[in-house]
Formats: sequence, C-alpha cells, structure tokens
Amino acid sequence: EQKLKPANSVVVRHILCEKHGKIIEAMGKLDKKELPFDKVAELYSEDKAKKGGSLGSMARGSMVGPFQDVAFALPPSTCNKPIYNKEPVKTKFGYHIIMVESRK
Repeated sequence: EQKLKPANSVVVRHILCEKHGKIIEAMGKLDKKELPFDKVAELYSEDKAKKGGSLGSMARGSMVGPFQDVAFALPPSTCNKPIYNKEPVKTKFGYHIIMVESRK
C-alpha cells in the first residue's frame, strides 16, 4: 500500500446524508461505478456544498474529527475513478462519503 506523505490541507469532496439508508444507496451507486462521484453528490448529498460535493481546500484542524481522520487517510483520486471510504463516516451533520482530489 502506498504511504501518503504528511499533508496540511486536502481538496475534498463529500456526499452528506442525514439517513444511513440514503448514504448506503449513494455508496451503492459509487460501488457499481454507475455515475462519477460529483454526479452522485448532486443526486444524494443534502448539504449546501457547491456543485458535485466540493468543499474546496480544507486545512487540517478545520474539519470535524472523524471526517478529518478519513480525509487525510485517503489517497488523491478523481470523480471518474474515486477512492472513498467504504464505511460511511458519522458526524454531528450526518453520514459522509469522502474523496480527496489533492493534498498539500
């Protein structure tokens, strides 16, 4: 497994759903590679993130704990071939699927 260099910020996208059932449905779409990550985000995500679930660049310390832990553990990937957490991350906002586009 590729060892990631330490990073201070990540460019991150996510899908956020309040209900566990809905996030599992969204993850199913990703697992089947039916749609790119940004399209699944547009269909399923319940937050106000810009188009395609993008949160832009997020510095270490600016995200809630469990979300940050996953974001910094993921290798960079693209919407068409996303690498994302296989178990939804639970935070006070709901359940998240996270992918990282770049690390600095």
